[in-house]
Order: sequence, then C-alpha cells, then structure tokens
Amino acid sequence: MIKFTVTQGSLTEVVCDALVVNLFEGVTHPGGGTGAVDRSLDGALTQLIAEEDFKGKLGQTAVLHSCGRIPAKKVILVGLGKAQDFTTEGVRRASGAAAKKAAKLNVKKVCTILHGAGIGGLDPAECALALVEGAALGTYKFLKYKTVEPKPLSLEEVEIVEMDAGKIPAIREGVAKGEITSDATIFARDLINDTSNVITPTALAETAQQIARENGLECQVMDVDQIQSLGMNLLLAVAQGSAQPPKFIVLKYSAPGAKRTVAIVGKGITFDSGGLSIKPSEGMEYMKDDMSGAAAVLAAMRAISRIKPGANVLGLAPATENMPSGGAVKPGDVVRSFAGKTVEINNTDAEGRLILADALAYAVKQGAEEILDVATLTGACVVALGRAISGVMSNNRELVNRLISIGEKEGDLVWELPLYKDYEELLKSDIADIKNSPGREAATITGGLFLQEFVGEVPWAHIDIAGPSFLEKSAFTSPKGGSGAGTRILVRYLMELQDSR
Repeated sequence: MIKFTVTQGSLTEVVCDALVVNLFEGVTHPGGGTGAVDRSLDGALTQLIAEEDFKGKLGQTAVLHSCGRIPAKKVILVGLGKAQDFTTEGVRRASGAAAKKAAKLNVKKVCTILHGAGIGGLDPAECALALVEGAALGTYKFLKYKTVEPKPLSLEEVEIVEMDAGKIPAIREGVAKGEITSDATIFARDLINDTSNVITPTALAETAQQIARENGLECQVMDVDQIQSLGMNLLLAVAQGSAQPPKFIVLKYSAPGAKRTVAIVGKGITFDSGGLSIKPSEGMEYMKDDMSGAAAVLAAMRAISRIKPGANVLGLAPATENMPSGGAVKPGDVVRSFAGKTVEINNTDAEGRLILADALAYAVKQGAEEILDVATLTGACVVALGRAISGVMSNNRELVNRLISIGEKEGDLVWELPLYKDYEELLKSDIADIKNSPGREAATITGGLFLQEFVGEVPWAHIDIAGPSFLEKSAFTSPKGGSGAGTRILVRYLMELQDSR
C-alpha cells in the first residue's frame, strides 16, 4: 500500500521525486499553487502547455524536469477538465491519472497539490479522501498468478502539500478515511479477481473467520447441516447442483452501548453457470465475479475495527456455487424458504435472489432494524444503467437518499429504480406463494420486489451492482476486472453510523 501523508508548506520547497500540479481545461497561464510552481520554473509550465498543446482535459498528463530550479526532480501536470463540471470525482480521476503516470516514471515519492481544495463548495476532507482513493485504486493490479516476477509498484509515498494551516486537520481526516475505503476496496478486488477454484464457499468462510480473528468480531459459519436445520431451503436448493458445500457466513460487530442493529448482506455465488437454465458459454469465465456482493460485505466488516460505528452490525454472506448436475434444482421445483414462503423456481439462473431471500429473512429474525444488500443480481440492470451505475431500490425514502448521497461522494454511483407495486402481480405463481423470475421485462425491478417480500416492514435497500462490478476495460481508478463496486458505499455507510452516535 502507498503511504499517504500531509504537510503544511509550499509546493515550491518540498523535496520529492515528482511534484503533481493541475490545470483546468482551457487555461493557458496557470494560477494558484500551479502558478507559483510555474514562476519558480521560469515559466516552464506555461511553455509546456503551449508547446505540447496541453488542453487540461480531465486525466491528461504531461511531465517536465525541474532541472534543479525547485527541489522536486520532476513535475507532473494533470488536467482537471472544465472548471464548471469539477467535483470530487474529478479529484479522484485526476489523482488516479497522476499516480499512474508517476508509477510509469518509476517515482518513489510524490508530493501533490490537493486538487479541488481551493474551489468553493468542495470540502477539503472530501477532496483529500478522493485523492487517496484515486492514487491507491488507480495503481491497483492483480498479479497473484503471474509466474514471471512482476515489477513491484515503485510509488511508495504520496504527500499532500497545503499552504493553509487551517485546512490541515480536515485534510488529515479525509486521508484517514480514504485509506480505509481504499484498503477495503482493494481487499474486495483481490477476492473478486481470484479464481473460482480458489475462492470457493469454504474459502470465503475461512476468509471471514480470519477477518473475525484479526478484528475482534464474532463469526459463525454454518455448514449444510446447520443451514438445513435453520430451514434455509432456498440456499440449499441453489447449492444442491454443486460439489462444493454451501456456507452461510455470519459476522457480528458489537458496539459499546449500541441501541440498534443494522445488517449488510452480500450475494456470495462463487461461480454462476446458471444451473440447469445454463448461461451461454461466451463470457462465462467472468461469472467468478458473482460473489462481488459478499466480497464487499467481507471487506466492510474487515474495516469495521477502524471505523468503530455506533451501531451493532451484522455482516451476512450466503455462499455457494450455482452448477448444473443430476442433483441440481430444476425449473418448476417448489421450495419453502426460511421465512416460510413457498417459491416456485422457474429459472435457476435467477439464483441470487433465492440465497439473499433466506439471508434477508435471517437478518430480520436477528432483530436488524435496517438492512442493506449488495448483489450482482440482474443482467437487466447492466442494460438499463450500463457499467458505471448501480441500481438501488428501497422501501424507505430516507435510506435511499442517504445511499444516493454516499454514492455521489464516492463516485460509486447508484440510481433509484421504482418498486412498482403493480409489478408484484408478475411474481404470482400458480402453484406456490411466489415465483423467482417473471421474465425479462422490468427484470431488475421484479428482482427487487422479490427480495422485498422477505424484509417485511424493516427499512431496507437493495443495490444491484451487476453493471460496475466487473469492468471489461480499464477506467480512471480501476483496471479491467473486479472493481469492488459497492464496497465504498458500505464502508461510508458504516462511517456515517459512527458520526450519528
């Protein structure tokens, strides 16, 4: 992990391998901190902007050598895009671009201006958090299975330099939070990017037990017999086609003097073939990512000892493979859920809602007063919202507004879809209380409506991360592969519980 520090001082006086400054799109003569560096370099930045036709587009970079005119050996100029469009997400993206450029230059220590700190309306703490996330997540790589010794990340330290001493406490607070959110996201990415022959339900359970040992949490891992004795028959139905035994993972954090309990629930399908409703072979290798929700929950629970929220927290992850075999659940089978409702399973590839239904009902029975679930639930959500935005559905207006706000701050965007009551008719079964898949139309919404059947009146929100969970090409702060979508939302949600104590 990169070490992040904060210092009060002048950009023109700091000693480092590379100094990061910025420029808005369309600006030809820099001002502020960038202008001060330009003057110390005898106008070299202005010359660079003109000669290289540097436009200042968001994430654009250019490099020059200081030639001893300032203590920094090199200067990296990064574009911020248009000033009127700039947000903390711009900070995150600019930071990621600059960090990747520094890594290519084999730089060890970077000093950087705090992008956005001088812009009215932007909180210095949020800017610092976004800067840390951009650098840490933008330089992430998954190299576990490379047999040729990979070149290690050269970038060891990023130091934020701020002239205004009054902003330093807020910046340090933002850095501390950004380190937590980044570390959690990287942990989730590592789980998602690993292979399904390694990250089995048993491996997820062992990971949860290790998290509990290292962070002072309670952990219970339920095996097949315990799952059966509880009556979690939907989880068992999905699992019965696989040679890998299912696990139901329960992590618990107990806050001193807490008066309420919240639950975070993650879908843990460690490989999804679709079952007997089998998926097309094209792209099936990416179905190892169907445990991204569980990865987000485990990562958030791992961070909880650093957050110390003001409520008790249950982290739940039903974990299994979804495989076809002679023993697999069949389309048309009826199964009784943990909550007692009977479910006609008319599509075995709509399995995520089945295992989540048992987990959500369990959270209710354990006394959770607020529940979030995160899941790669529906391909329909990818069609509706693409790869950059998750869908969110909720039975509670205040909760969904909080999640939308957190998503905007984190650049982990969520967009609300309606739990349209008339569509409940689509879930009706001729032979059971409910069926799991009414078909393709409004499939994300009907998936949410199915889950709502198992939470009763408890405030609940469902986040469908199917789109952004696994990227087919690199983005500013995420390479191709598992992104850890939803992780930062859960971590910031827990942080806000801390603030509300």
